[in-house]
Amino acid sequence: MILFENSIIKLDYNPATDIIAVEYPDLHQYLLPEIKHTIDIMVDIIKSYDIKKLLLDSRRTLIDVTEEESREIASYMAAGVMKTRIQKVARIQSPSEKIEKTSEANIKHISETHALPFQLLNFTNKEAAIEWLRQAE
Repeated sequence: MILFENSIIKLDYNPATDIIAVEYPDLHQYLLPEIKHTIDIMVDIIKSYDIKKLLLDSRRTLIDVTEEESREIASYMAAGVMKTRIQKVARIQSPSEKIEKTSEANIKHISETHALPFQLLNFTNKEAAIEWLRQAE
């Protein structure tokens, strides 16, 4: 069921599996303030439904910002998710090597600056990511 949708993201929640699926937003300079606001909405919804599993899909993400701005958004999202009871985050990788290099650097930075209270794994396909999310702790 769609819990929220705007021009930036769509939150698709499956109560049977307790998985919320989100396509990582396209990053454009002019959208950064709106992206942060949308992340705040996403975090509030995750808290309201007490969701424990997040599927973050980066397969169609476009990045048109500096590495610093990309890191800022990734850090902002991670900080927001840390305020929820999310236990597992499965990230589906982008087919773009450039985006993946940026993502790896962002994840490394976030891991070094925060003790992540959730498991985070990257996957190349959606099926494997969902299977991992559905596995019992």
